[in-house]
Amino acid sequence: MTEPVGLRERKKQRTRTALIETAYRLFEQNGYDRTTTAEIAAAAEVSNATFFNHFATKEDLLFTDDGRRILRSGLNAIAEHHTGETALDALRRAMHRMLAEAGTGLRDPAGELEKIRLHLVTSVPALRATMLRRAFDAQQQLATALRQAHAGRLDELDAAAMVGAVTGAVFAAGQTAVRTGLPVDTAMRRAVDLATRQLG
Repeated sequence: MTEPVGLRERKKQRTRTALIETAYRLFEQNGYDRTTTAEIAAAAEVSNATFFNHFATKEDLLFTDDGRRILRSGLNAIAEHHTGETALDALRRAMHRMLAEAGTGLRDPAGELEKIRLHLVTSVPALRATMLRRAFDAQQQLATALRQAHAGRLDELDAAAMVGAVTGAVFAAGQTAVRTGLPVDTAMRRAVDLATRQLG
């Protein structure tokens, strides 16, 4: 007798979450490079095959589909048309929407797991390279969406500079919060407001 689809999906999600939580704990204790996928699977009480059913590589534990979901929420926010709203207003709203969306999952800026993840992706060279590549791609998508939503009022350079300034501020604030022990979510929201206020 097969399990209902909903139950299978919930079990799959629980396994993914357990693998991520276990991996982050091991990365923090033993270091990212010294932790193997076999050790993660054993600590999470699943087989190696089960690990690879969920994640193709160790790096994928830190760059999950949550990132695409969060970015999509920002792109959708920009695409919404609010009467009298400037491009900067739309970007501010999109950034806050993305932070709110992040707060609904494992990437919650207020959570301990995200602090560990941020520390890892900014301190491990291979992860930093992946993070920067993904960040640049996200910035480009946000800038394109902003320019399209405000066609005729915003050129490509202005859109790129505006998005770069705000996302750069958020990233820098998150890094600083992790290093100094400040609440990451508060720091990131403050950075959005500070950057957009300066640009305005």
